[in-house]
Amino acid sequence: MKKHFLRCIAALSLVVAAASAGAQTYPAKPIRWIVPYAAGGGSDFLARTVAQTLSTQVGQPVLVDNKPGGNTALAAAETARAPADGYTVLSADNGTLVFNPALYKSLSYNPTKDLTPVTLMGKFPMILVVGANSGIASARDFIAKAKAKPGDLSYASAGAGSPHHLAMELLKVEAGLFMVHVPYRGAAPALADVVGGQLPAMMVDLAAGAGFIKGGKVRALAVANPTRLPQLPDVPTFAELGYKNVEAAALVGVVVPSATPAEAVNTLNRQLVAAINEPSVRTRMIDFGVEPVANTPAQYAALLKSETVRWHKLIRDLKITLD
Repeated sequence: MKKHFLRCIAALSLVVAAASAGAQTYPAKPIRWIVPYAAGGGSDFLARTVAQTLSTQVGQPVLVDNKPGGNTALAAAETARAPADGYTVLSADNGTLVFNPALYKSLSYNPTKDLTPVTLMGKFPMILVVGANSGIASARDFIAKAKAKPGDLSYASAGAGSPHHLAMELLKVEAGLFMVHVPYRGAAPALADVVGGQLPAMMVDLAAGAGFIKGGKVRALAVANPTRLPQLPDVPTFAELGYKNVEAAALVGVVVPSATPAEAVNTLNRQLVAAINEPSVRTRMIDFGVEPVANTPAQYAALLKSETVRWHKLIRDLKITLD
């Protein structure tokens, strides 16, 4: 009996030692980083910037794989079905994790059941912009003009259900406006039509709109951020204008399949946080228009929970659907 007990203890020790060794050596092979957008956009830039430093730090290749389609659902579903071993990660924004479940009656993935948060990499705060020749000089002018003739003003967005679209819908609710939404396939064509005067306004993130703002092609009126942006110090926040609830940003983080072991999630979190906090990476992110975050899995999960409550109410109240 004693010998049997000792053999069991020895076997258990070997299992624990093997698990510990596996955790210590993670990652031991290349990591696949899925991006649910085409190459060249803000999410792609963020993934590649962080992945490059992450690869150097862990001594393994980090391979960025662009899988656009289905309003990010194709990449999310593929990640959910991937082996839960920490070697497949997904760049996920609030469209993937917050908006889609409210916008679609059915999805090919469940963000809360199929995906586990690792860290929020950064925020792309939304900015209200108008064409330089629109005759609108301030956010107050814009709101007054929209109120004067309800339905007379239309606005562009980077796409139905995007953070850009929902940020303007939030402003409409908070300011009591009625405007017509004209969705585009991406921020670039929407901005082009705002510049050209076909549409007067849109919400845009700094990463997409910086060149247009700096070039004087569009005028930034207000930022949907708790504080002014360092890149646009003269542009007020909506809170300063009396609309404290108008806060909106594209939130881009990293998630993994839900069954990924906690040890792998925590190790990956530490590695990603270190990569994001590397000074050259932070500088590149800020210069691009991203506010670096790098938080814990628990903090990221709590943020997603609160964002879900806030945005699902707006989507339900306005009866916005993409089905």
